[in-house]
Amino acid sequence: MDKKQPLGIELVKRRIVSEGDIEKALDYQKEHPRKKIGDILDILGLCDSHVLISSIGEILDEKAIYLMENDVKLNVTEYISLDLVKQNKAIPFEIEAGKIKVCFADTSNKRSVDVIRLLLLNKGLVMEKYITFESNIEKIIDGLEGSATENINADADISGLVDSIIKTAMEKRASDIHIEPLEDKVRVRYRIDGQLITPVQISKDKQAQLIGRLKAISNMHQEKQESQDGRILSYPEYNIRVSSQRNVYGEKFVLRLLRKNGNIRNIFELGFPNDEALLKKSFNKKNCITIVAAPTGEGKTTTLYSIIDYLNNPRINITTIEDPVEIRIDGLNQIEVDAKADFSSSLRTVLRQDPDIILVGEIRDTETAEIAMQSGQTGHYVLSTIHTIDAIEVITRLRKMGISNYDISSILATSVSQRLVRRICPHCAQERDFNEEEKEVIKKIGEKYNVNFDLTGKKTFEAVGCNRCNQSGYLERIGIFEVLNVDDEIKELIARDASSMEIRKKALETGYKPLVIDGINKVLTGATTLEEVNNKLVIY
Repeated sequence: MDKKQPLGIELVKRRIVSEGDIEKALDYQKEHPRKKIGDILDILGLCDSHVLISSIGEILDEKAIYLMENDVKLNVTEYISLDLVKQNKAIPFEIEAGKIKVCFADTSNKRSVDVIRLLLLNKGLVMEKYITFESNIEKIIDGLEGSATENINADADISGLVDSIIKTAMEKRASDIHIEPLEDKVRVRYRIDGQLITPVQISKDKQAQLIGRLKAISNMHQEKQESQDGRILSYPEYNIRVSSQRNVYGEKFVLRLLRKNGNIRNIFELGFPNDEALLKKSFNKKNCITIVAAPTGEGKTTTLYSIIDYLNNPRINITTIEDPVEIRIDGLNQIEVDAKADFSSSLRTVLRQDPDIILVGEIRDTETAEIAMQSGQTGHYVLSTIHTIDAIEVITRLRKMGISNYDISSILATSVSQRLVRRICPHCAQERDFNEEEKEVIKKIGEKYNVNFDLTGKKTFEAVGCNRCNQSGYLERIGIFEVLNVDDEIKELIARDASSMEIRKKALETGYKPLVIDGINKVLTGATTLEEVNNKLVIY
């Protein structure tokens, strides 16, 4: 819907609302700038909703409907995945004789409309476009998300409710649970395969009991309302880290679910390029350091575990320093940092324990970086992680931490960067041809990096949604990787303080392939979709 004032003027001319109503709506919009005038008029109840949406439809020359849940006469996720519904604020609601009616919150968003139209066209359906209020779309989305995790018993006593929330999250493969007090309710959200969904919303009158129960089982102070950290240890297979933080409506909790004895996956299963020679070249080393780089939540620790599992054998002493120890591995000496021993002090102690390989969960500060680099200089192989956007920027990050160019060039052997993209669900994915826009995007990336992507006979997949993937169209995640092996030419550039741009140019000349190349390869093998790669790397 057009949120500019002319829509309001036209509504006034038609005597749907008064000038005073428009002034109230504009005042509301100053505090809620993302809301559109039409939606605000409905939120404020300044006129009949059905009359309002009908008039807006006439003004915008669009078919309009005040869409309610009982107007939806089909199974939405049979036609559009829950993910696409949320991204495009679009709800299919009726189908007849090869035509499908779809309601949008914003019909002026041509990209969203075209995405849904093409998807349905590939299913043999002609789309008939309608407009409704965004709040109507969101209510229906909430219902769809709730049905995806319907095992939560919102009517149980408070202990049963919390237990139900946690156990359902485990069943649904959630990595995190967000429990968020809002103005008139408490929202529960799960992060599944990197995406947040809302399985249930709890009445506001249960908020105090809910917070009290979470603090009790997390061993937190009941009376304190400042930020706290705790752990839930009552679920044998999981180590649950809990963080609380006060917001304007109460205290928000985030529960991180860590499986204690999860299976370590082979690094090739994680998505690392299927090249045994590259694997050996990158990780089978001594007297140096390998760093895995990515933003938070992109699977760095999982990759480190896979590397350690690949290197582990009875002839070498491997020690890990972690916060916390997420997976226990036979044959390893695993140390968990705490308030008395941080990464740097633990690393000093480990150096006196005759290690061959040291895994440092994260390089967070200059002191840890310096000790890690020194460890590499004294005969050890060090593995760690760092927060940067790609493998080249590891060098810049170490420089900013105060590590000299000499030390970086002599000790840094390999930097790996990665992102996690969602795998297309094999149970419901629908195969289709690449469209012209997708072909053009892939062609331009290939030309930019001098890579020939052969699209001959290649197909891609549309995310559909089913019960196995929580109606998202995606099931689990896979990594896309880039690997920088620091050869002599790169070492020389680092030593003479070359810029990251110069280093990147030389790396590309000597075989380095950026993340986007592996991302496109994953699309061409059918592991994921171009849209997923774009969500992480913004390639178009």
